[in-house]
Amino acid sequence: MPRLVGFYQLLGLTFDYHKHGASPYHFSAEVEELIFEIYPLAKGQTDTDKYLRLGFEIADFDETIATLKDSNVLLASEPVFTEFGFMAVVIDPDGRKVELYKSKDK
Repeated sequence: MPRLVGFYQLLGLTFDYHKHGASPYHFSAEVEELIFEIYPLAKGQTDTDKYLRLGFEIADFDETIATLKDSNVLLASEPVFTEFGFMAVVIDPDGRKVELYKSKDK
């Protein structure tokens, strides 16, 4: 979990470490009205789901891509222009593809 938290912090997320009710301790970040949480693997689970694909609009896109490269984050695709604007695909520490889009406001 700490590797995932570190990766997503590079994208600008800020996490709290907590638990509620009978849930295990986990990390939670608020992104506007969205709650993004990182939980430990379930009992008996040995692998993470690699088929989930996330996408984030990044205000400081160029700086974030440079920071990811400096942090040795694997880029699955360099930034390219798509019908949705500039996009790059990176790999998180669990092997998931994460799409990063340049904010249209920048």
